[in-house]
Formats: sequence, structure tokens, C-alpha cells
Amino acid sequence: MELYLSDKKGVPIQKDMIGLFFEDINYAADGGLYAEMIENRSFEFLDCYGTVGDYYTKHDPGYAWEPTQEYGQGRMEYVMGSPLDRANPHYLRFTVDYAGQGFANKAYDGLRLEQGKSYRVSFYARCVRYQGGLRVAAVKERVEYAAAEITCVSEEENAWHKWTRYEAVLTAKEDVRGARFVLSLTQPGVVEFDFISLMPEDAVAGVFRRDLFELLKGLHPGFLRFPGGCIIEGNTLENRYRWKESVGRPESRRNNFNRWAMHDTKQESGFHTCYSHYNQSLGLGYYEYFLLCELIGAQPLPVLNVGLACQYQSYELVEMDDPAFAEFVQDALDLVEFANGSSETKWGAVRAQMGHPAPFGMTMMGIGNEQWQTEKVDFFSRYQAFEQAIHAKYPEMRLIGSAGPDITSERYTAAWDFYKEAAPKKENFVYAVDEHYYVKPEWFYEHTDFYDAYPRNIKVFSGEYAAHPVNGMNRPDANTLGGALAEAAFLTGVERNADVVVLASYAPLFARVGYAQWSPDMIWFDDARAYGTPSYYVQKLYGENLGTVTLAMEGQEKALREQEIYANASFDEAAGEIIVKVVNHSARARDLSLRLAESYAPAGAVKLSRISGCEEDYNCITNPDVVTLQTAQEPFAGSLKLPAFSFTVARIPVRA
Repeated sequence: MELYLSDKKGVPIQKDMIGLFFEDINYAADGGLYAEMIENRSFEFLDCYGTVGDYYTKHDPGYAWEPTQEYGQGRMEYVMGSPLDRANPHYLRFTVDYAGQGFANKAYDGLRLEQGKSYRVSFYARCVRYQGGLRVAAVKERVEYAAAEITCVSEEENAWHKWTRYEAVLTAKEDVRGARFVLSLTQPGVVEFDFISLMPEDAVAGVFRRDLFELLKGLHPGFLRFPGGCIIEGNTLENRYRWKESVGRPESRRNNFNRWAMHDTKQESGFHTCYSHYNQSLGLGYYEYFLLCELIGAQPLPVLNVGLACQYQSYELVEMDDPAFAEFVQDALDLVEFANGSSETKWGAVRAQMGHPAPFGMTMMGIGNEQWQTEKVDFFSRYQAFEQAIHAKYPEMRLIGSAGPDITSERYTAAWDFYKEAAPKKENFVYAVDEHYYVKPEWFYEHTDFYDAYPRNIKVFSGEYAAHPVNGMNRPDANTLGGALAEAAFLTGVERNADVVVLASYAPLFARVGYAQWSPDMIWFDDARAYGTPSYYVQKLYGENLGTVTLAMEGQEKALREQEIYANASFDEAAGEIIVKVVNHSARARDLSLRLAESYAPAGAVKLSRISGCEEDYNCITNPDVVTLQTAQEPFAGSLKLPAFSFTVARIPVRA
């Protein structure tokens, strides 16, 4: 087998082509990337029920909380009347008859503290009838692993009946997992509490769980699409993600239930699942998403609701002739102002007050998530309404359209017919069309030429894709090496057609072990650990090794494909390196001869990066390195050794 590395340039590759798609699914935000360790910190959680077209919630303010028992049980009441903030009107009224009585939070799987590390406690309290102190601690089996005493405001300060914010730092004496957060009173009395928080002091920017942040940064993503996904639409329009409710002070962000709390509900379970308390505190909101983009070097790509609830899960919509539809369009215009406006503008001032006076520099927006046209849903007209309003004020903004939920149905065909007809009539009508495909690995291998015949005048955003050898809830074993190799093979065709596909992102991004509604996923984690799957390494290798321009393959990929070899070549003009990406989908090792064009001369050691193993191999929380990235350097020998079931990237320095 031979691969001729031509000196004939192909098409430019967008440097930000390989990016990330963040959706708040599988406890990716609360309980995940958002470093908050307390569950239901503002006593507003909702218990969720329902099925398509019939959803409802029950207020469950005491979820994740319970009174301690060591000194008798205090009385916990969840009340309204004088809230800390009207957006979250409930709070805890705690009555103590004996010193030492308190209440505890289960904190997902329990608190995990590391010896010597510090964790910042904060909460609001109002001493209704109380003149004692407060004690916060991490407790497991009656052992305190960290504790701090807090002095309440004095009566002389005339603040007994006002909400006062308290802070303390807990420093762990030893490692512990499965501890409870306990807040207790040192004397009898009545105290009201709200917005109780525990954050690790090493949280990045005070927001992001450090190990998950580092995994994201290590991918060198070109962009981040956020915050979904189906949660943009919601199971109901009331449940949709409103970006304006996710900015400003965290205490003022209205708690919302998560659309994935009701995933796969069934009649036999009362249309209720083990994830029924999956809520959104919105502590990770639009400001934090923009900040995350800045910190990991990714372009922001927010997605907006177009007046439609999730078309899979609901029949709700706002008619375009309803005055309420204008709110959705205005949200899009105001978001540009929030991201890019000066601090003299209304929404730019909100961003500045949150700590970022400089604009974020947003250049792209998604119009709708996974929408499609039906007899009752006029998505195409909605897209046009958004496009006209946005481009009238911000003509350079690049808009992402939707091709629907798949790439095989009439919905997909109708969408492309719409864009093909409308785009030539107006400059910048659509920057790229968002395509989604969750398919078996075989489909990816069979369609590495999928974009070869696409029209060149309308671009594609491969916005959600993943190989599904198996799927289901809580299936880390779904992220096999075999699935990742299929994705890598497909991406050789995506890269070869970089003049068509300008953006691409795997989905979903995160899954918490034991909390996952959807599998497979790129990064898995629990309370203490996190790891990248084989798919993570495929994304990393593409993100770090795109090159600036493709090299002409001139049909070689078709001949190699017959031998279960999938390859593409590009050139990094700044580094002076040819980049070869090769998937060996064979059960035996192969040698691939590399013949350089006469104008090239080897100019140094070849840098090799590779993943390999058995097709059924997968990483898990207790064995995260079954499939891992291997790197090496060796002289150019005119060939590449390809282990069985492997993905290899070779960077070959040359003088041209």
C-alpha cells in the first residue's frame, strides 16, 4: 500500500474547525463542570413528571436536605414571604430546640474533599430569634473532616432581621468521599437560610471544576456551541432556556427544571424517572459560557430558541403573528449586545458589571437547535424572521441554520432545498447548516465520501455526531475504540472537504457516572475523577493537527478504503509539516508506504501520535487508560506502521 503525498494544495482548512458542543445533559453543568458541590442550594428544586405534550412539576424544596439526628431533630420548614430574591422565593426556616441541631445536604454522591485543600462556604442567613453562632462541617460517620465556626452579626449592628451573607473556608484534614455538608446552630433559636454554597477554592475562575476544565482546554477547541441541545427548546416553552435569566448575580437566576429530567419516561413508572430532580441552578449561565470560551481559546457559538418547544417532546409553539414572538427575536438582538456591546449599552453594562468590561467578540449564532419544517411548524419562516432582524442591525453576524435531527429523512432534504433556494438571493443568509447524525460505526466507514458531492456555496456545521456501537443510559462501555476509529475515519472525509464543512463537534460532551441519560459521551467523570474516552483522543488529535490546507488525494482515499485504510493529508504552512491521518480498520497490522512529491525533502524527525487496541476496548472510571494516547518521534523512513485497529497521526517536517 502506498500514499503519495502531493505538493498540490487542495482547500483551506478553517483553523477553528474542530470544536465542542456543550449540552446540559448527563449532569454536565450542575454536578459537573459547574464546581458547586451543594445540591438544591436555594430550596427551589422541582420534581418532574410527564410525557410528550403532558409535563408537570411538583415543588420539592427539601430535596437533598435533611435534619441531622445527633442532638435531636430540628424543624425544617420551606417558606415564602421575605425572600432573598424574588426570582427564587422559597427559603429554609430552621427551628432548633437544643444546641448542636443542624441540617445536611447529600451533595450528589456526597462531598469529596482532598487533604490540605480548601473549600469556600457561603450562605445567606436571617436570625429571626437567635443570638448564637453557626458551625459548618463536612461529616462522615460522625467524623468531621473539615469544620469552621461562624459568628452571627451582633444585635448592636441592627441587622438581625436582614439577610446577611456569611463566608467561611473549610480545609480538609484528610481525604474523604461520601461526606455530608452539615450546618448547625450552637444555641436554640430560629434562623432562616438561603443560597447555601460550597465551592472548591481551586475552581477555575471560581466557576469551573478544574479537572473537567483542563480536559476541555487540552482539546484546543476552535469553538464552543452552548448551552444545548434540546434544553434550548425545553419540554415546554415555560421550561425553555432563557439566557437573560442566566446572567447577573447568581442569587437572581431563577431555578429551572432540566428537560432531561423526563427522558424516557414510561407509564409503568408513573412517567417519572430516577433523574426527576435534574434541575438547572443556572450558576453556569451565558456569562460563564462566554468566559469559558475565552479561557480555553474557543469561539463562542450560542444557540437560541425560535419560539418552539422541543419538536420531539412537545406540541407547544408561539405563532409568528403573536406579539410574544417578538420577544424571541429581541432576545437574539440583545444577546449580541450582551456579548459585543460597549459598557454604555443596556446589556453590555450587565456584562461589565459581572466583571468583563471588554466585549467577548461573538461572531456566530445558532438560530434554533434541531428544528425542522412541518405542516404546523413554520421553521423556515422563523429562520427568515431572525435572519432579517439580526442582519439589519448586525450584518456581519454569521448565522447557523438547522437541517433537522438526521441526514436521511425528508426533513433533511426539505431543509437543504430551502437553503439552496434562499441563500443565493441574499449575501450572508446562512453561514452554515447544522447537521446531526448519531449512527452505527458502519455508517461512518461507508460514508467517508459523504461531503464529496455537496454544493460548495453553502457550508456545513457537523454539529452533533457520534458513533453508537451501543447506546442507552449509563453506558461507559458504549465509548469503544471501534466507535472512535469510525469517527476518525469519517473525519478524514470531513477534513478533505474542508471547503464545505467549516465546523464540527462531537456530542454529547460530558456524562457523570450514574447520572447519564444518554450514551456514548466524550468525557466521563464522578465526584473524584474524570477521564477521556477513545473519542476524546480522536477529537484531540484532529484539533491539534488540522493543518492549514489539504493536500490533493486525487482518489487515493478510494483505493485505500478497499483495504480498510482511511486516510487524508494536509499541510501546516506555518510549521512546514505534512500531516498524515490514517485509520487502520483491519484486524492485522499494516505498513503504509509514504512517497513524497519531488519538491519535498524530509527535514527532521517525524512526530507520531496514535491510539490502538481491540475494537471493543473502552475506558472507565476505575480503569481510565485502557485506550490512551501514545506519542513518539522517529526518523522519516518512507513508511508508516499501522497497528491493528488504530488511528495514527504523523507530522512530517519537509523543505519545499
